[in-house]
Amino acid sequence: MSVRVGILGATGAVGQRFIQLLDDHPTFDLAAVTASDESAGKTYREAAKWRVDTPIPEDVGKMEVGATDPDAVPDDVDLLFSSLPSGVAADVEPAFLEEGYVVSSNSSNDRMADDVPLTIPEINPDHLDLIEVQRDERGWDGALVKNPNCSTITMVPTLAALDEFGLETVNVSTLQAVSGAGYSGVTSMEIIDNAIPHIGGEEDKMETESRKLLGEFDGAEVALHEAAVSASCNRIPTLDGHLENVFAELAEDPSAGEVREAMRSFEGRGDLHSSPDQLIQVFGPSEPDRPQPRLDRTYAGGMGISAGGVATTADGVQYNCLAHNTVRGAAGASLLNGELLVEEGWV
Repeated sequence: MSVRVGILGATGAVGQRFIQLLDDHPTFDLAAVTASDESAGKTYREAAKWRVDTPIPEDVGKMEVGATDPDAVPDDVDLLFSSLPSGVAADVEPAFLEEGYVVSSNSSNDRMADDVPLTIPEINPDHLDLIEVQRDERGWDGALVKNPNCSTITMVPTLAALDEFGLETVNVSTLQAVSGAGYSGVTSMEIIDNAIPHIGGEEDKMETESRKLLGEFDGAEVALHEAAVSASCNRIPTLDGHLENVFAELAEDPSAGEVREAMRSFEGRGDLHSSPDQLIQVFGPSEPDRPQPRLDRTYAGGMGISAGGVATTADGVQYNCLAHNTVRGAAGASLLNGELLVEEGWV
């Protein structure tokens, strides 16, 4: 089965990861790339300031960049991946949805909307059925699915594994790579020999999105998970890979070994093409200084989560977790949602 796909915002940092991940994909055939009016009409090679660590696929480099408008996208495109800035996406995505396109979006707008699935396929694939509610309420012929923020997606798989012990409270402090801010988000003079203890809007995203992802869907709405989540988000001078220090209070009192095994054996739904065989790799007590961004961000091709430093506390457990923020945390997350949409028959 071949599914024709397009990328909205294809020349940006996340758009480039989409290009990389779609190259030689067994199901998705890239048929359209869009960007700003300034880039429209150029070849992709001319329009993109390529930053990914593999060359631009030759056929993609020759593609003409279209305007980000439904009239500029071929009617036979089955699925769109969106990496637009959220302010732009809030205006543009509805136009595509009204025209019947299915959109798997990395943009932050509408993630917490009651009728929009916020999905990690290994964690909450059943939330995809919110599409029925969405279509009834909004009158769209298409469908909108979101993946979470890059820092949220790093932590939530580990929390899902811990939920069997009665997850009650979560406190997390992040050490986030500069690539999460986009090309011009943090200048070298700001970040070298420095750490920035504020990332606008990031803490709220982690605190709300995680509860929706772990929540229960009853066929009509998602009830947020009852755990209280508090986050402190910080930018540090690493290129890729978000590292997070998590403190979780639990109703039960598992040992560190039981926590490690719960994470290591957590499977969720791992039968999609881009899902890692083992979602969470776990480092034991013999490697207390792992995971590290430079060593572990490419685990499972950048699609997996790494965890380590597991230790018990008076109220639960503490540990560190890591994921590649532009692969698993952005383009790869949308790609997985696209695979889930196809698998479940929405595309």
